[in-house]
Amino acid sequence: MALFRNLGPFSTTAIGHGEMPLTIENNRGHEVGIETLHASLDAGCRHIDTAWAYYCSGGEEQTGEKLVREALETWKGPKDEVLVATKVGHFRNFTDGRPTWDVDGRPENLIRRGKESALALGVDTIDLLYFHRPDPKVPYNESIEAIKQLVDEGVAQEAGISNASIEQIDIARGILGDKLVAVQNQYSPIHLETQDTLDYCAKVGLAFVCWSPLGGYRHPYDETKFDPFREVAAAHGVSYQQVVLAWELAKGDHVFVIPGAHRPETILDSLKADQLELTPEELAKLG
Repeated sequence: MALFRNLGPFSTTAIGHGEMPLTIENNRGHEVGIETLHASLDAGCRHIDTAWAYYCSGGEEQTGEKLVREALETWKGPKDEVLVATKVGHFRNFTDGRPTWDVDGRPENLIRRGKESALALGVDTIDLLYFHRPDPKVPYNESIEAIKQLVDEGVAQEAGISNASIEQIDIARGILGDKLVAVQNQYSPIHLETQDTLDYCAKVGLAFVCWSPLGGYRHPYDETKFDPFREVAAAHGVSYQQVVLAWELAKGDHVFVIPGAHRPETILDSLKADQLELTPEELAKLG
């Protein structure tokens, strides 16, 4: 039985499915993407996370949101049980011939992109809409006011922010009030710098959603950070990735994880982590 937790007004699986690897560079194609999303849904996952910006640089925009829509439309299960979250404010481009990310937090852009996200997902109202990343060129409060307008207009039911500091969380709380339900920040054994925001979310009653919970996406990192997790995994006879996710979920009942996957086998392994019970001694060893 999957572990469910409350994310704002939604009761959803603590382990969600981060859709990004299925539609950005080095994905395995459309059919594998659908197959992977169906596999996680069939296994009980009820939380899918995507974004306007999940597409290959230079290619068709919003392919991630469109893939999620098609996967849900062709899935035979209870679609009304699935929380779909998306994000606006990022976009893809090329810099010196390389695929890169850029930000546009202007209110008029966020409002336009939010409405485009609803269209791509095939919904009147997005379940949960995040502001993807602060734009240093735009005052943070102005970007959040745009997210509030989308909620007020019914384009989104609930709001979240991503890649946010404590100061930015407080700005968003002041503008969105109870409609702010989640903060999505990077958090993993090699990215512990957001521990302060994880703790602060618990204090103020917000969900904390870990993106790239198994490490940094496309960035080199110190593999030795995972050695303690491998030791615990060997004792349990499971993958070290399951141990990492279980450790993160043990940080608090307000914590969610959204591991990505390029194929069904990977996400199915990750989804088993919510049934892994780590002892106090193991958790202390892991930090």
